Amino acid sequence: MTFNTEFRWTSAARTDTGCVRQINEDALLDAPERGLWAVADGMGGHAVGDLASRLVIESLARVSASNDLSGVIADARTRLLDVNDQLRAEASRRMVSRIGSTVVLLAARDGTCGYLWAGDSRIYLFRQGRLVQLTRDHSHVEELKARGQLTAEEALHHPAQHLITRAVGALDVLELDENTLALNDGDTFLLCSDGLSNEVSEAEIINELAPGNCDMAAQRLLEIALARGGRDNISVVVAHAEDLMAPDKTQVNPSV
Repeated sequence: MTFNTEFRWTSAARTDTGCVRQINEDALLDAPERGLWAVADGMGGHAVGDLASRLVIESLARVSASNDLSGVIADARTRLLDVNDQLRAEASRRMVSRIGSTVVLLAARDGTCGYLWAGDSRIYLFRQGRLVQLTRDHSHVEELKARGQLTAEEALHHPAQHLITRAVGALDVLELDENTLALNDGDTFLLCSDGLSNEVSEAEIINELAPGNCDMAAQRLLEIALARGGRDNISVVVAHAEDLMAPDKTQVNPSV
C-alpha cells in the first residue's frame, strides 16, 4: 500500500561504530517510500544494546501504511510499548538492571509530519536557512537547564551529560513525547543519535544541510563526527521534502 501525498521525499542514512566502541548499538530506519524514518541508540552493554535498538527499529518498520497520520503515530506508540515490555522481560531473564534504547521517529503523510521520541536522540528541522531542534532531550542535564541550574555551555561538559531519563525498556511504563508539524517545500529533517549531536555543531549541521543533497549531507556529517574522535556510535538520517504543487514546480504547458 502506498500513501497519497503532494510531497516527494528523498533521504539518505549512515551509521558507524565510531572509533572507540567495539559494537554498533545504533540502528536506523530509512523508508522514504513509506514516509518513515527512525533512529534508535541502544544501551545496556554486554551485546544487548544492539538487541534493544534492533527490536525498536524492526517494530517501527512494521508500522501501518495508513494514510491517516494520527493512526500511524498511534500504531508506532503501541508497537514501542510492546517492545518496552519485551525488553523489561529480557532484562529480568538476563538478571541485568535494564536493556534499553532511545528512539526518534518521523512519519510523513500529505502535507504534515508527526514525530515521537524518548531519550536523547534528536530530530532537527532545517527550514529557510534556520535550524530548529524539534525534540527535547529526556536527560538529567536537560532538566537542569530547564530549571535554570545549568547553562547550555556548562551542559556540554557536565559529568551527567549521558544520563538519560527516558528510554524504551528503561522502566515498566514507557513515556513517549509526540508532536506534529505542517510541511513546507524544501524542509529538511535530520534524525541522529547523540554520537553525532555531541560532536557536530549546529553551524556545521546547517552548512551540510543547506545544499539540499541528502546523501552528501549524511556522509559529511558522519565524517565530521568521526574526525572529532568518534567516541560513540554515530547514526544519521537526512530526509528532504519537495512540494510538487509549489508554484515554482508547476508549468502551464509541461512538456511530454
